[in-house]
Amino acid sequence: MTNRVLQCGSIELPLTRPAVMAVINVTPDSFSDGGLIPRMDSGRLRALAESMVAEGASLIDIGGESTRPGAAPVSEDEECRRVLPVLELLLDLGVALSVDTSKAGVAQRAIGLGAHMINDVTALADQRMVEVLADSQVAIVLMHMQGEPRTMQHKPSYTDVSAEVHGYLSRRLAFCRAHGLAAERLVIDPGFGFGKTLIHNLRLLQQLSLFETLGAAVLVGLSRKSMIGTITGRPVTQRQAGSVAAALLAVERGADIVRVHDVAATVDALKMLRALQLGDKPDDATRN
Repeated sequence: MTNRVLQCGSIELPLTRPAVMAVINVTPDSFSDGGLIPRMDSGRLRALAESMVAEGASLIDIGGESTRPGAAPVSEDEECRRVLPVLELLLDLGVALSVDTSKAGVAQRAIGLGAHMINDVTALADQRMVEVLADSQVAIVLMHMQGEPRTMQHKPSYTDVSAEVHGYLSRRLAFCRAHGLAAERLVIDPGFGFGKTLIHNLRLLQQLSLFETLGAAVLVGLSRKSMIGTITGRPVTQRQAGSVAAALLAVERGADIVRVHDVAATVDALKMLRALQLGDKPDDATRN
């Protein structure tokens, strides 16, 4: 695990131990909760976010456009309508707020409001995104995806999935650095489930430590995904145990940030892992 500090706008996030990123999807077609969160009023949504922070989340990722396989795109205006009020509602929570978007216009407005991170599943495919980010100090997540959400699970193919994803992310990091984006702002995500079969996902997880060589923080999102369902035979509402196990396996292999739906269970499991790693200093594992 890296000892760097991740620069997230006005927040410096130490990565001396794994950070937990909680998920708030304000999309009516979210795979993980069936569109429950958009039906919450502001009071319930605020309470949900506060509970995530109390349970140990260091970041909250807010998404307004579903990127599940087969998902249809939404307009920039609609995405802003969904995301920006939630961002504004949570700005004083004291944790880093990430906006999950690949649209430069959404990112620009979110950064203007005070977002600390932009999580882009297209790794800045929109050239305008680079210009928006260059004028800020927010963190940037660069994710690998083969294809695009509507078609990415139609027979994804690789010769060597780990080498190809590694190469792609290496090139995107070089692109960012060439455009003046500081290394301490950059995060990479191998993109589990984004244009990958179960075998591809398992190979990436087995070889996750390979990505540490790129010198950027590593974010992993495995929570409740179809690979968990395929392996365990559980529906999406019953994948907590499999998701927590996957998060632990990712951290053991070098993940710095795990993106999860079940914060408390993940944090508890990570405390157990850290206590084991520290051996005779278990108190350090549970210190907030």
